[in-house]
Amino acid sequence: MRLEGKAAIVTGAGQGIGRTTALALAREGADVLVAEVNPETGQKTAGEVRALGRKAVATRTDVTRLDDIRGMVDTAVTTFGRVDILVNNAGILKVQDIFAQNEADWDRTFAVNVKGVFFCLQEAARRMREQKSGVIVNMASIAGRGGRPIMVDYAATKTAVISITRSAALALAPYGIRVNAVCPGIVDTAMWDHIDEIWGMQMLGLPRGEQRRRRLQAIPLGRLEQPEDVAKAIVFLCSDEADYITGQALNVCGGLEMD
Repeated sequence: MRLEGKAAIVTGAGQGIGRTTALALAREGADVLVAEVNPETGQKTAGEVRALGRKAVATRTDVTRLDDIRGMVDTAVTTFGRVDILVNNAGILKVQDIFAQNEADWDRTFAVNVKGVFFCLQEAARRMREQKSGVIVNMASIAGRGGRPIMVDYAATKTAVISITRSAALALAPYGIRVNAVCPGIVDTAMWDHIDEIWGMQMLGLPRGEQRRRRLQAIPLGRLEQPEDVAKAIVFLCSDEADYITGQALNVCGGLEMD
Protein backbone atom coordinates (compact mmCIF):
# COMPACT_ATOMS: atom_id res chain seq x y z
CA MET A 1 0.00 0.00 0.00
CA ARG A 2 2.55 2.54 -1.18
CA LEU A 3 -0.04 5.30 -1.58
CA GLU A 4 -2.05 4.81 1.61
CA GLY A 5 -3.78 8.05 2.61
CA LYS A 6 -3.09 9.81 -0.69
CA ALA A 7 -5.69 11.55 -2.83
CA ALA A 8 -5.30 11.31 -6.61
CA ILE A 9 -6.85 12.85 -9.70
CA VAL A 10 -6.69 10.92 -12.97
CA THR A 11 -7.92 12.64 -16.13
CA GLY A 12 -9.35 10.60 -18.98
CA ALA A 13 -9.92 7.78 -16.51
CA GLY A 14 -13.00 6.27 -18.12
CA GLN A 15 -11.12 3.77 -20.28
CA GLY A 16 -7.73 2.52 -21.42
CA ILE A 17 -4.60 3.64 -19.60
CA GLY A 18 -6.52 6.15 -17.48
CA ARG A 19 -8.93 3.59 -16.09
CA THR A 20 -6.16 1.07 -15.46
CA THR A 21 -4.09 3.76 -13.69
CA ALA A 22 -7.00 4.81 -11.46
CA LEU A 23 -7.46 1.20 -10.36
CA ALA A 24 -3.72 0.68 -9.84
CA LEU A 25 -3.52 3.77 -7.62
CA ALA A 26 -6.52 2.54 -5.64
CA ARG A 27 -4.94 -0.87 -5.09
CA GLU A 28 -1.96 0.93 -3.58
CA GLY A 29 -4.21 2.78 -1.14
CA ALA A 30 -5.11 6.05 -2.89
CA ASP A 31 -8.54 7.61 -3.06
CA VAL A 32 -9.28 8.68 -6.63
CA LEU A 33 -11.17 11.42 -8.42
CA VAL A 34 -12.07 10.10 -11.87
CA ALA A 35 -12.08 13.03 -14.33
CA GLU A 36 -13.74 12.03 -17.57
CA VAL A 37 -15.56 13.82 -20.39
CA ASN A 38 -17.90 10.81 -20.73
CA PRO A 39 -19.99 10.67 -17.52
CA GLU A 40 -21.04 7.04 -18.04
CA THR A 41 -17.52 5.61 -18.27
CA GLY A 42 -16.32 7.93 -15.51
CA GLN A 43 -18.97 6.69 -13.10
CA LYS A 44 -18.13 3.10 -14.01
CA THR A 45 -14.46 3.56 -13.15
CA ALA A 46 -15.36 5.34 -9.89
CA GLY A 47 -17.52 2.35 -8.97
CA GLU A 48 -14.63 0.01 -9.63
CA VAL A 49 -12.39 2.10 -7.38
CA ARG A 50 -14.97 1.97 -4.58
CA ALA A 51 -15.18 -1.80 -5.03
CA LEU A 52 -11.50 -1.89 -4.10
CA GLY A 53 -12.31 -0.24 -0.78
CA ARG A 54 -11.20 3.29 -1.63
CA LYS A 55 -13.12 6.54 -1.82
CA ALA A 56 -13.95 7.70 -5.33
CA VAL A 57 -15.84 10.45 -7.09
CA ALA A 58 -16.37 11.06 -10.79
CA THR A 59 -16.57 14.49 -12.40
CA ARG A 60 -17.50 15.32 -15.96
CA THR A 61 -14.36 17.15 -17.05
CA ASP A 62 -13.45 18.65 -20.40
CA VAL A 63 -9.77 19.48 -19.94
CA THR A 64 -9.98 22.22 -22.58
CA ARG A 65 -12.33 24.21 -20.30
CA LEU A 66 -10.72 26.06 -17.41
CA ASP A 67 -13.97 26.10 -15.41
CA ASP A 68 -14.11 22.30 -15.63
CA ILE A 69 -10.51 22.03 -14.48
CA ARG A 70 -11.10 24.29 -11.48
CA GLY A 71 -14.25 22.36 -10.61
CA MET A 72 -12.35 19.07 -10.85
CA VAL A 73 -9.68 20.17 -8.38
CA ASP A 74 -12.20 21.86 -6.06
CA THR A 75 -14.21 18.62 -5.95
CA ALA A 76 -11.11 16.62 -5.06
CA VAL A 77 -10.29 18.98 -2.19
CA THR A 78 -13.88 18.99 -0.96
CA THR A 79 -14.14 15.20 -1.13
CA PHE A 80 -10.70 14.13 0.06
CA GLY A 81 -9.38 17.23 1.83
CA ARG A 82 -6.26 17.45 -0.34
CA VAL A 83 -4.66 16.61 -3.68
CA ASP A 84 -1.48 14.55 -3.55
CA ILE A 85 -1.32 13.12 -7.07
CA LEU A 86 -2.34 14.29 -10.52
CA VAL A 87 -2.09 11.94 -13.48
CA ASN A 88 -2.55 14.03 -16.64
CA ASN A 89 -3.75 11.22 -18.89
CA ALA A 90 -6.51 12.72 -21.06
CA GLY A 91 -5.48 12.90 -24.72
CA ILE A 92 -6.68 12.43 -28.28
CA LEU A 93 -5.16 11.22 -31.54
CA LYS A 94 -6.26 11.27 -35.18
CA VAL A 95 -4.32 9.44 -37.88
CA GLN A 96 -4.10 11.36 -41.14
CA ASP A 97 -1.76 12.20 -44.01
CA ILE A 98 0.25 15.39 -43.58
CA PHE A 99 -1.65 17.01 -46.49
CA ALA A 100 -4.99 16.14 -44.88
CA GLN A 101 -4.10 17.93 -41.66
CA ASN A 102 -6.49 20.82 -41.11
CA GLU A 103 -6.64 23.73 -38.72
CA ALA A 104 -9.60 22.45 -36.71
CA ASP A 105 -7.96 19.06 -36.01
CA TRP A 106 -4.66 20.75 -35.18
CA ASP A 107 -6.28 23.16 -32.72
CA ARG A 108 -8.35 20.43 -31.07
CA THR A 109 -5.38 18.12 -30.57
CA PHE A 110 -3.31 20.90 -29.02
CA ALA A 111 -6.23 22.03 -26.86
CA VAL A 112 -6.65 18.60 -25.27
CA ASN A 113 -3.07 17.30 -25.25
CA VAL A 114 -1.16 20.49 -24.38
CA LYS A 115 -3.49 23.17 -23.04
CA GLY A 116 -5.33 20.59 -20.96
CA VAL A 117 -2.14 19.13 -19.53
CA PHE A 118 -0.72 22.51 -18.57
CA PHE A 119 -3.80 23.99 -16.93
CA CYS A 120 -4.64 20.78 -15.03
CA LEU A 121 -1.05 20.81 -13.79
CA GLN A 122 -1.25 24.47 -12.85
CA GLU A 123 -4.51 24.16 -10.91
CA ALA A 124 -3.45 21.02 -9.03
CA ALA A 125 -0.07 22.57 -8.24
CA ARG A 126 -1.78 25.57 -6.60
CA ARG A 127 -3.23 23.18 -4.00
CA MET A 128 -0.07 21.11 -3.71
CA ARG A 129 1.96 24.28 -3.09
CA GLU A 130 -0.10 24.97 0.03
CA GLN A 131 0.77 21.55 1.51
CA LYS A 132 4.40 21.67 0.28
CA SER A 133 4.14 18.28 -1.42
CA GLY A 134 2.69 16.56 -4.43
CA VAL A 135 3.37 14.45 -7.50
CA ILE A 136 2.32 15.12 -11.09
CA VAL A 137 2.72 12.55 -13.87
CA ASN A 138 2.03 13.68 -17.45
CA MET A 139 1.18 11.29 -20.25
CA ALA A 140 3.65 11.82 -23.09
CA SER A 141 4.55 9.22 -25.74
CA ILE A 142 7.53 7.89 -27.63
CA ALA A 143 5.91 9.79 -30.53
CA GLY A 144 7.22 12.89 -28.77
CA ARG A 145 10.77 11.59 -29.13
CA GLY A 146 10.77 11.55 -32.92
CA GLY A 147 8.78 12.17 -36.09
CA ARG A 148 5.45 10.52 -36.91
CA PRO A 149 4.43 11.12 -40.55
CA ILE A 150 0.79 10.10 -40.07
CA MET A 151 0.17 11.97 -36.80
CA VAL A 152 2.17 15.18 -37.04
CA ASP A 153 0.01 17.15 -34.61
CA TYR A 154 -0.08 14.34 -32.03
CA ALA A 155 3.70 13.90 -32.05
CA ALA A 156 4.16 17.65 -31.67
CA THR A 157 1.84 17.73 -28.66
CA LYS A 158 3.72 14.94 -26.93
CA THR A 159 7.03 16.74 -27.48
CA ALA A 160 5.38 19.74 -25.85
CA VAL A 161 4.26 17.61 -22.89
CA ILE A 162 7.85 16.52 -22.30
CA SER A 163 8.96 20.16 -22.38
CA ILE A 164 6.19 21.22 -19.99
CA THR A 165 7.22 18.42 -17.64
CA ARG A 166 10.82 19.62 -17.49
CA SER A 167 9.92 23.29 -17.02
CA ALA A 168 7.29 22.54 -14.39
CA ALA A 169 9.69 20.28 -12.49
CA LEU A 170 12.11 23.20 -12.17
CA ALA A 171 9.39 25.69 -11.25
CA LEU A 172 7.69 23.48 -8.66
CA ALA A 173 10.66 21.79 -6.97
CA PRO A 174 10.94 24.57 -4.32
CA TYR A 175 7.41 23.64 -3.18
CA GLY A 176 8.17 19.94 -2.79
CA ILE A 177 6.27 19.01 -5.95
CA ARG A 178 7.75 16.43 -8.31
CA VAL A 179 6.79 16.38 -12.00
CA ASN A 180 7.56 13.53 -14.39
CA ALA A 181 6.20 12.08 -17.62
CA VAL A 182 5.79 8.59 -19.00
CA CYS A 183 6.28 7.78 -22.68
CA PRO A 184 4.33 4.66 -23.67
CA GLY A 185 4.89 2.85 -26.96
CA ILE A 186 2.42 0.56 -28.73
CA VAL A 187 -0.26 0.03 -26.10
CA ASP A 188 -2.99 -2.53 -26.70
CA THR A 189 -5.95 -0.13 -26.43
CA ALA A 190 -8.73 1.24 -28.63
CA MET A 191 -6.37 4.01 -29.74
CA TRP A 192 -4.10 1.47 -31.43
CA ASP A 193 -7.14 -0.20 -32.99
CA HIS A 194 -7.80 3.18 -34.62
CA ILE A 195 -4.19 3.49 -35.79
CA ASP A 196 -4.23 -0.01 -37.26
CA GLU A 197 -7.47 0.66 -39.13
CA ILE A 198 -6.55 4.07 -40.57
CA TRP A 199 -2.80 3.66 -41.11
CA GLY A 200 -2.64 -0.04 -41.85
CA MET A 201 -5.88 -0.76 -43.67
CA GLN A 202 -6.91 2.53 -45.28
CA MET A 203 -3.53 4.17 -45.97
CA LEU A 204 -1.36 1.11 -46.63
CA GLY A 205 -4.01 -1.33 -47.85
CA LEU A 206 -3.02 -4.04 -45.37
CA PRO A 207 -5.30 -6.66 -43.82
CA ARG A 208 -6.70 -5.87 -40.39
CA GLY A 209 -4.04 -6.34 -37.72
CA GLU A 210 -1.12 -6.55 -40.15
CA GLN A 211 0.32 -3.13 -39.29
CA ARG A 212 0.08 -3.94 -35.60
CA ARG A 213 1.89 -7.23 -36.27
CA ARG A 214 4.67 -5.43 -38.13
CA ARG A 215 5.10 -2.94 -35.32
CA LEU A 216 5.18 -5.81 -32.83
CA GLN A 217 8.20 -7.25 -34.62
CA ALA A 218 10.11 -4.03 -33.86
CA ILE A 219 9.61 -4.31 -30.07
CA PRO A 220 12.70 -5.86 -28.43
CA LEU A 221 10.70 -7.42 -25.58
CA GLY A 222 8.50 -9.13 -28.17
CA ARG A 223 5.00 -8.32 -26.94
CA LEU A 224 2.45 -5.55 -27.17
CA GLU A 225 2.37 -3.16 -24.26
CA GLN A 226 -0.60 -3.45 -21.91
CA PRO A 227 -2.19 -0.56 -20.00
CA GLU A 228 -0.99 -2.24 -16.81
CA ASP A 229 2.62 -1.76 -17.92
CA VAL A 230 2.11 2.00 -18.03
CA ALA A 231 0.11 2.06 -14.79
CA LYS A 232 2.87 0.26 -12.89
CA ALA A 233 5.38 2.90 -13.96
CA ILE A 234 3.00 5.68 -12.91
CA VAL A 235 2.46 4.11 -9.48
CA PHE A 236 6.22 3.94 -9.01
CA LEU A 237 6.68 7.61 -9.94
CA CYS A 238 3.90 8.57 -7.52
CA SER A 239 5.41 6.61 -4.63
CA ASP A 240 8.11 7.53 -2.13
CA GLU A 241 10.38 5.08 -3.95
CA ALA A 242 10.75 7.79 -6.61
CA ASP A 243 11.14 10.72 -4.21
CA TYR A 244 14.44 11.81 -5.83
CA ILE A 245 13.11 11.66 -9.40
CA THR A 246 11.75 14.77 -11.09
CA GLY A 247 11.84 16.33 -14.55
CA GLN A 248 12.14 12.96 -16.28
CA ALA A 249 10.32 11.47 -19.26
CA LEU A 250 10.40 7.71 -18.68
CA ASN A 251 10.11 5.47 -21.74
CA VAL A 252 7.74 2.56 -21.03
CA CYS A 253 7.80 0.87 -24.41
CA GLY A 254 9.50 -2.52 -24.29
CA GLY A 255 12.70 -1.08 -25.75
CA LEU A 256 11.06 0.36 -28.86
CA GLU A 257 12.62 3.75 -28.05
CA MET A 258 15.91 4.03 -26.15
CA ASP A 259 16.79 7.73 -26.30
